[in-house]
Amino acid sequence: IVTSLGLDDDGRALYEQLYCARGEMENRIKEQQLALFADRTSSHSMQANQLRLYLSTIAYCLLQALRERALGDTDSADSRCDTIRTQLLKIGARIRVTARRIWVSLSSSYPHQAVIWHMLDRLRAPAAIPI
Repeated sequence: IVTSLGLDDDGRALYEQLYCARGEMENRIKEQQLALFADRTSSHSMQANQLRLYLSTIAYCLLQALRERALGDTDSADSRCDTIRTQLLKIGARIRVTARRIWVSLSSSYPHQAVIWHMLDRLRAPAAIPI
């Protein structure tokens, strides 16, 4: 490792704590750009481009919260944003609203049905508020 930090620093700790963390941050930025279209700043005004970037950032924060809260103990916990969008959010369902209930009917051949119901159960549960 070539660095300007002092020689008394451990190379392994430096690599794992600084270099790998920077790489993980770069992966999250790339994920937001590719999956949530944060690089789409093709409007003529700066305000419109800034609004697009804000909306993309809000969408990323919501997906991250969904990953942590609802998918934390499933196989989808480490899924990328585009995988969550295509497999869990962009699905066809029949919704029927009655006076007392909202009925959501998924296709019986939908492969991720168990994950969807688990995710909904986790979202309905009260959140633990850290003290």
